[in-house]
Amino acid sequence: MDIEHFNLNPNLKILVTGGAGFIGSNICEALIKNGNKVTCLDNFATGKKTNISKLIDNNNFTLLEGDIRNLDTCKQACIDVNYVLHQAALGSVPRSINDPVTSNSVNVSGFLNMLVAAKDSDVKRFIYAASSSTYGDSKIMPKVEDRIGKPLSPYAITKYVNELYADVFSKTYGLETIGLRYFNVFGRKQDPNGAYAAVIPKFTTQLMNHESPMINGDGSFSRDFTYIDNVIEMNIRSILTTNPDAINTIYNVAFGERTNLNQLIEHLKIFLSEFDSNIKSIEVKYGDIRKGDVPHSLASIEKAKKLLGYNPQFDIIKGLKEATKWYWDNLRK
Repeated sequence: MDIEHFNLNPNLKILVTGGAGFIGSNICEALIKNGNKVTCLDNFATGKKTNISKLIDNNNFTLLEGDIRNLDTCKQACIDVNYVLHQAALGSVPRSINDPVTSNSVNVSGFLNMLVAAKDSDVKRFIYAASSSTYGDSKIMPKVEDRIGKPLSPYAITKYVNELYADVFSKTYGLETIGLRYFNVFGRKQDPNGAYAAVIPKFTTQLMNHESPMINGDGSFSRDFTYIDNVIEMNIRSILTTNPDAINTIYNVAFGERTNLNQLIEHLKIFLSEFDSNIKSIEVKYGDIRKGDVPHSLASIEKAKKLLGYNPQFDIIKGLKEATKWYWDNLRK
């Protein structure tokens, strides 16, 4: 994504934790293209060196291989940093159900370490990846930031605890914080492999390989799928804002429309069949509903529009066209 039109000061030094991950590496690329000095902190538990291979030789890019569960590492990463974009986490609801201890260690203890390090280094603002999973069992649609339910998974609990800690650090220590509740982000570099792969890259690569995608449930579950460039926009706007009402708070990061899984598969078939007409006839399989899955998710983005000037450019159709072309070009067997 080209962020030059946002007029972000290229002299700012920015730390991106989880910078070799799907979202983090895309943010790093945008910042480096803008001329910023970027430090990427990653332990490569889920991040990949291939995601940042084009950045390694850039003089403005520094890779710090380390774990946010180590406070000294976090403090080292925050030296002379103006802004922290905290993307590091162990994602996935199923992963957290299978291993709640590790999810808590990374997502809560690691998060607290980063807050402490940012505070001690006088970082201007700490902007962090929150999650739509925080809405839990709330049946209110669309999801509005100040009305949440009870979390439905260990992962959701960890992300809610992040919000509570950030709020306390803002009030107690004066550290400026902004939380970004991501709604089902997708796009280039998202990993299609592994037990915890997100549905869009997983379904896309299955269809490209002429395999039948497996939908958990009957396909009626819906999500507010959010293209990566919309997420980059929100991170940049969170750095830029000088409005006191816009900081020390939380925003939904989404497009504001929902798509069910059956519709998603059909969109993918249409776009991929432009490259391979046989994909259009691949049948879908249906399995059991996963534990901890929220049936429906739809974000209100009015707060982000009003306070940050958020103006997402990619709906599900435009985003999928970009994403499927990237997967076809880069991950086809």
